[in-house]
Parts: sequence; structure tokens; C-alpha cells
Amino acid sequence: MINRERIKNLLIELIKIDSLSRKEYDVAMRLKREMEDLGAAVAIDDAGQRVGGNVGNLIASFTGTAPSARPLLLSAHMDTVVPGEGIVPILEGDILRTDGRTVLGGDDKSGVAIICEAMRILQEQNLPHGDIDVVFTICEESGLVGAKCLDTGRLRARTGLVLDSDSVGFLFTRGPGANRLEFRVHGLEAHAGVCPERGISAIQVAAEGIAQMKLGRIDHETTANIGVIEGGMAVNIVPNSVLLKGEARSHHPEKLEQQTRHMLGCLEEAAARHTLELDGKKIQARVEGRIERDYERMNVPENAPIVQLVYAAGKNLNVDVKTQATGGGCDANVFNQKGLEVANLGTGMRDIHTVKEWLDLKDLYLCAEIIVEILRLNAAQA
Repeated sequence: MINRERIKNLLIELIKIDSLSRKEYDVAMRLKREMEDLGAAVAIDDAGQRVGGNVGNLIASFTGTAPSARPLLLSAHMDTVVPGEGIVPILEGDILRTDGRTVLGGDDKSGVAIICEAMRILQEQNLPHGDIDVVFTICEESGLVGAKCLDTGRLRARTGLVLDSDSVGFLFTRGPGANRLEFRVHGLEAHAGVCPERGISAIQVAAEGIAQMKLGRIDHETTANIGVIEGGMAVNIVPNSVLLKGEARSHHPEKLEQQTRHMLGCLEEAAARHTLELDGKKIQARVEGRIERDYERMNVPENAPIVQLVYAAGKNLNVDVKTQATGGGCDANVFNQKGLEVANLGTGMRDIHTVKEWLDLKDLYLCAEIIVEILRLNAAQA
């Protein structure tokens, strides 16, 4: 049913279009033409203006031919991570990779190409279907901010799929919530060679605090990381400030808050140990914490209609679909937070966010077949 040559060519074409976060205009215009050619009403929202990008989310609305069928959402993101400019895709048999200088961009242009092919198959074969909302988001890789800016009131669908994960046949229904953490540790500057005892090293305080933190895999539901450290002015100055950026994630809200408090507490305890009497004044290191909820957890129940649709489509195609939890966040987290019921279906992307990223086109074809079957079944069950 899938036109393999067409979807392969479209994927390669999309991969060659640079589309780093906040720079998705060119690929958005290509997809706008694609959606309009398929008969959709297309709109681009103001998300780009709100986040400092050059284009917004693309929303394509397809009118159903089976009016009683449940409207469905299909979504993927247009942006890629760095290094993602000047991508040279290399095809070896069914394996698509790059020349090793950049990522491939199969995250998430594989999802985009699959949606385009599925919609083209519906049109070519005149398959009955309900209303379909297609959303191609911006800035997923920079904190899901395109989805956060999306007005879901513009959508008819209240349930559907994001296509933005690895193994085909896996439906991710559970994902963690996450806190974005920023800690500023304050010390006191001094000459590092002449009078270091008159200073408090913010870097030392931060190092002691980090050393006491539980990081990495905390338990089967929870992870934490300090990913960025910025501080210091020169090697001969006791540093008076250092900035730490990190995150905590958990499938359990209380564990998320507990881990966040733990990380801040470790830094505060370290700061409390560093005091200095200087010119009759007591000076103590201190910590400023800025904690923001990045996104809420995803928890789509097993009996949700979209999950059952995916199971049924897999069964019809002899694909053993498994539901699974993930440690990553995606636009589906945001959509669920906004009241929709959306799961994340794998497209076959591998080694994402690295220059070793690759994709087996057979996975791409299979996922496209699953999507077409889901749309067909949704209409047939109406």
C-alpha cells in the first residue's frame, strides 16, 4: 500500500533542508505545499514570534469522509538538534545515515515523512477516514516549546499520536515529568595567589554540593543530571560565582519534587560550610535556585481508544505492538497536559542526537503502514 520510493525520496529531501530549532521556516514552507496539495486547510500559528523563531507550528486540517469517526491528531516536529546543518544523507541498501559530520535528522523528519505518506495514501486510494488534524511543531528539541505555544482549541481531535521515537512496534504511553533546574552559587572573589584566604570559591562550593548529589539513575522511575557548569573569570581570581544547569525527571510527581529538593539541599548545605570573617563582617556562600516545571508526565491508560486502535492495527499487520514507558520527554507530554490523550509511536530512528544516527527504511515503511491502518480502522469502527 505504501509507495516506498516516494516516502524515501521525501524523507531524503526533508533531511537536506536545514531546520535547527527556531530556524524551521524552509521546511515548514515545503510541508505547507505538501499539505495544501493534499487538500488540507493549512495555518501557521504565532509560536515562532513568541519564541524568537522564524516560523510557527504548522496546522493542517483534513475533512473526514466518515463524519461519525473520531477525529485524530497526527503530529511530528520539524526541528533537529545540532550539528544539523548541511546534512549529507547516505543510502546503503535500506540503511540511511550521514557522512559522520552531522546528525541525520530522522528525529523527527521520519515522523513527518510518515504522516505525509499516510495522508497521500488516504487520498489516492479514497480510503474512508474521520477528521484528521496534522500538527508539525517547531522547537521540540529546545524544550517542547512549540507544543507549549500551540492553542489546542484550534484542533478538532482530542486524541491521537506523536511519531517521535525509535523502535517500530513500541507505543510509548508513559513518560516522566521534568523540572528544569538553575542554581547560582555565590562566593567571594579574591586574588588567588596573594590572599586566597580572603575569598570563597564558588566553584569549590558547587563541587562539594554536586559531589553529595544523587545523580544519574536514581530508581526505575527517576533520573537527574547536572549538564552545564559556567563560572570563573581567570585562573588567578578566586571565583565569586558559578552557574549550574540541570534537570530532574520522574514518572512519580512526589519523587520528582523530592529529587529536586535533594539537589538544592546539597548545594545549600555546602554553602553553609563556607563562611569567612572579613574586616569585622561575616560572609557566607549562598545559593539561588530557579526551578521550573519543564513538562508534566505522560500517562495514557491501556484501555484508551488510541492505544486500542494501535493494538488492532498492529494485529491486522502481524506486528506485535508493545506499550512501554520512556525516560524521555516529547510533544505528547505537552498535549496530554493540555487535556488531549496522545501516545508516542516509534518510527525507527536510531542513535539519535549523535553523528552516528541512522534509520532502516524498512522501519519507516512499516510505521507508515501502521498509521494508514489506524486511520482506516478508526473510520471502520465509527
